[in-house]
Amino acid sequence: MRFHRFYETWFDHLRLLVDQLSQAPKPPTTQDHHHALHHLVQKAMAHYAEYYRVKSLAAKHDVLSVFAAPWSTSLERSLLWIGGCRPTAAFHLIYTESSKMFESQIVNILRGLRTGDLGDLSPEQFRRVSELQCDTVREENAITDELSEWQDGSGEMLGLLCGDIDGKMERLGRILEKADDLRLRTVRNVVEILTPQQAVQFLIAAAELQFGVHIWGLNHDRRRSDN
Repeated sequence: MRFHRFYETWFDHLRLLVDQLSQAPKPPTTQDHHHALHHLVQKAMAHYAEYYRVKSLAAKHDVLSVFAAPWSTSLERSLLWIGGCRPTAAFHLIYTESSKMFESQIVNILRGLRTGDLGDLSPEQFRRVSELQCDTVREENAITDELSEWQDGSGEMLGLLCGDIDGKMERLGRILEKADDLRLRTVRNVVEILTPQQAVQFLIAAAELQFGVHIWGLNHDRRRSDN
């Protein structure tokens, strides 16, 4: 359960990072502000990279525990795709946030005023996001197929009839590693497409969604344990 303790600390630190991101100038008015935003984005990405690094080490020790994510709420576990969120969820978040911000500032945008936020994505940014989404869907489907093949062959383990359980666990660990790599790579690629201001807004929205699901899950589990 060492990863469980790491995750709790990591999650608390994520809240602090979101506070820092939320206090950043909107929009950045000087070159120093741009540098500060870029630094905050890189700091957040390093935080996510550290999560996947430690998770990979934990999976090598006990892949089934990491795959099941016992430190998560029952709601969070119901939403998992191979031990985490679907990489393509990043694109749904971008489109949702972009639409919300565009609608809230449509008058200014129609007047030709540039907001520089997620509601002001350029045609080129939309094109690159769409291409990245297509590539990510293909990779996500390939990993899903690989897990399905693993599950089809796992029936041999029932009744301890399989002599190579360690080999199967090792293969499951590789599948989990591929899924985590795609998750982190997708967020990195999205952030590279966005401006620092847009990346800050994206990372805040992603973290707030994670916080919200966690809180809903905690409340649900508490109500269930009280009954």
